[in-house]
Amino acid sequence: MSAVATPPVSVAGAASLRPLRWTVEQFHRAGDLGLFEGRRAKLIHGVIVEEGPMDPPHGDALELTDAAVRAAFGPGWRFRVQMPLVLGQSTDPLPDMVVVAGSGRGPTGAHPTAAALVVEVADSSLSYDTTTKAELYATAGIADYWVVDVDGRQLFVFRDPAPLPAGLGATAYQTRRTFGPDDTVAPLAAPEKPVKVADLLP
Repeated sequence: MSAVATPPVSVAGAASLRPLRWTVEQFHRAGDLGLFEGRRAKLIHGVIVEEGPMDPPHGDALELTDAAVRAAFGPGWRFRVQMPLVLGQSTDPLPDMVVVAGSGRGPTGAHPTAAALVVEVADSSLSYDTTTKAELYATAGIADYWVVDVDGRQLFVFRDPAPLPAGLGATAYQTRRTFGPDDTVAPLAAPEKPVKVADLLP
């Protein structure tokens, strides 16, 4: 994962300079202007990062995950694939998939800031998705976070977000479980419709 910005330049007195932090509004406006065309850019704590081109296994797993999750939730839910999920003024991680209650019709005026389920499909980004992004989603109060591990052919399920001990200033998931292809997992918001992990994997 690499930054979109150009490499740093040596400047006299650089010790007194501060990096520019983007807001979500600025990030979205730049996207509207085509700055990130063809690039998988995300905004994490005010820093624009780029994941690079999506390889075929990632794309296939995302397509399969989309179909399986839609079938589990059914009507009354919105299924947003690689669309904004605003987690504060300086963070929009653009998750692979977000499930939000509602139909998407009518004037909402804003991107979602919460979700019933967030799913990331991981191959080269597995470490980032299970650490940095897990902390982001836990801090945002996302109760159900899944990471589809394409290479490892397994699913990580993160639940029970709670603050870490005082002084650490962070929130983390208290529960992390690993499921193999033969296992099934029911979303917290659709407990009667389990999803088979094999159905998420290409």
